[in-house]
Amino acid sequence: MKWEKITEEVQSVIHDLLQAMPLDDRHLLVFGVSTSEVAGKRIGTEGSDEIAGALFEGIRQVQEQFGFHLAFQCCEHLNRAVVVERKTAEKFGFVEVTAIPVPHAGGAMASYAFRHLHDAVLVEEVRADAGIDIGDTLIGMHLKPVAVPVRPKLRQIGEAHVTMAKTRPKLIGGARAVYVLENNQNQENS
Repeated sequence: MKWEKITEEVQSVIHDLLQAMPLDDRHLLVFGVSTSEVAGKRIGTEGSDEIAGALFEGIRQVQEQFGFHLAFQCCEHLNRAVVVERKTAEKFGFVEVTAIPVPHAGGAMASYAFRHLHDAVLVEEVRADAGIDIGDTLIGMHLKPVAVPVRPKLRQIGEAHVTMAKTRPKLIGGARAVYVLENNQNQENS
């Protein structure tokens, strides 16, 4: 498997998401990754530190360019807890929990992220602004309530199926609710 290709593919997918929803330092992007699926194996059976590293490199390069915060979902053996940097946990008010993800209890990607993020911690849950799921790991529980699918040009990274979503605020109200302020309304209220 070509590691550079995986790095390029994940960057391409992230850029597709950023076209649908620009992300910056106010936003959190959650990743769910099965490195086994990327390698063409069944989820949870062939975790790979090398694949995790190739993905992490691509993710980190785009993140450094745009400034959004990163979150990496663990597998079900850690109840899908999430790896983030301590500054991210503090900024968003996430509660730290105690465990260290390892490849067979957390997953290869979360384990890699825990070792390579600056001052990584584990939190029980997040409410991310957007998410990328590589290998059908089911990240929905970590997205804000109204998730909107985004279709990437690349539907696979390696052999893993890719899905992703952005979120939007809930539309509330009834027949009288207004969702877009017209320019003339803004001037009338000035």
